[in-house]
Formats: sequence, structure tokens, C-alpha cells
Amino acid sequence: MAMNNPQQPNRHSVLSVLKRPVLIDIFKYLVVVAAVTWFMINGTRQLGYNWQWYRVPQYIIASADSQPVPGPLIQGLLITIRITAISLVLAFIFGLTSALMRLSRSILARAIARGYLEIIRNTPLLVQLFLIYFVLSPVFNISGFASAVLTLSLFEGAYASEIFRAGIVSIHREQWEAAFSIGLNTYQTYRLIILPQALRRILPPLTSQAISLIKDSALVSTIAIYDLTMRGQIIIAETFLVFEIWFTVAAIYLTITLVLSTAVFYMEKRLKVEF
Repeated sequence: MAMNNPQQPNRHSVLSVLKRPVLIDIFKYLVVVAAVTWFMINGTRQLGYNWQWYRVPQYIIASADSQPVPGPLIQGLLITIRITAISLVLAFIFGLTSALMRLSRSILARAIARGYLEIIRNTPLLVQLFLIYFVLSPVFNISGFASAVLTLSLFEGAYASEIFRAGIVSIHREQWEAAFSIGLNTYQTYRLIILPQALRRILPPLTSQAISLIKDSALVSTIAIYDLTMRGQIIIAETFLVFEIWFTVAAIYLTITLVLSTAVFYMEKRLKVEF
């Protein structure tokens, strides 16, 4: 008969020990949420504010001919998602292109990439948005939506460029030498050897940059783009539901960022398994 090893830890006891920190963190989180909620309620009571949360759902899901339709906030959310998705793809393209230009042997390419980075990173996003919308847009007949997408893409692409470059230069030089020794050219080396390895290292900072893009997209409301923030401002102007609407808008932004972070977390785990 097999005897249990007294020195071998019990699996159930190990799991219980591992669960304790998680339960403690959840408890701390709930305590913080309860404290913040209490301070908010107490503060609004002193201001004499009358909460009217029952009026908020109609701005999320409206009704037309007894059929549920997207409310103003959901309509604005769809615009925000559309702007963010297009800008994210273009930002990564701009970032990767400028990173490769900075790493190239061409002096002109390095100078162009360096100038792009210095101009974009050293000027405020709002100024860039106004410059493209009010100056370049009339000249080149660019719509407000395209102006918003172009501005966000250029701005986030400048920061993504440094992330891509850091990931590429972190790959050891022997990887390049091995690729060239088997007959691969520079393009094949980047595509098959360097970038797949660099992606594992730059995925977390790229996720942070994507989340920043979602939050920065709120600035497009300043050029009359009816995104989530602009819709919230319009509703507040009509109903004076200041706290309810802004809390709802903040919760929607938080949901988007949490979903994105969770998706990238599982993608990162899968990449670790594959590599």
C-alpha cells in the first residue's frame, strides 16, 4: 500500500494558502469602494444634491416604437470605439514605421523620424488637434472625424515608436547574425525573427498606450465630434444630471479599459506558452 510522504505538502492546504492573499485583496478593494462611496454620498448631501439615477437608463437604452434602441450615451460610445480602433491601428503603423526608420542606416530616414518624434512629443495633444482641425482640415478638405483620427494616430504613434524601438534593440545581436547566416534578408529577419520576439516584451507597454488612447479620445469632443464625452456634455446641459451622467461616462470608459486589459492579459499568457 502506498504511503503518503509526510514532507509532501497537501494540495488543498497549498490552494487555501494561495487563496488567502486574493481574498484579502478583494476585502481591501471592497473597503476602499465603500469608503469612497460614503464620502461621495456624504459630500453630495452637504451640497444638497438630489440624486436621480432613475433617469440615467433612458440615456443608455432608449425606446422607439416599443423597441429598445441605443441611447445617446451608447451612440457616443460607438463613435468613441470607432475612433479608437482606427487610431490604434494607424498609431501602431506609424510607431513601427518610425522605429524602423530610426534604426535604419539612412541619415534622411533617421532625421525624419527624429523630427516627427520631437515635434509630436513636445507639443500638447489638444494643440495638435486644433492645428489639424482648424488649419490643415480646410486646406486639404479633411472631415472632423478624419482630423480626430489623424491627430490621435500621430500622437500615440510617437510614443509607440519608442516602445517598438526598445523592444527591437533588446533582442540580442546574435539573433541577427544567425538570421543572416542562414540567408535571410533584413525584411525576413524582422518579420520572422526579431518582431515576434520583441512583441512578447512590448505587449504590456503597448497595452498601456492603447488605454491612454481610449482616454485621450475624449478630447475629440472639443472639435464637435459626438463621442461619448460630447454626448455626456449635451445630456448634462439639458438635464443638469451632473454627477449621474459623469459617473456613468466614467464607468463606461472604465469598462472598456478593463476589457482591453483582460484581453491582452490572456493574449500575453498565450504568447508565453507558444514561445
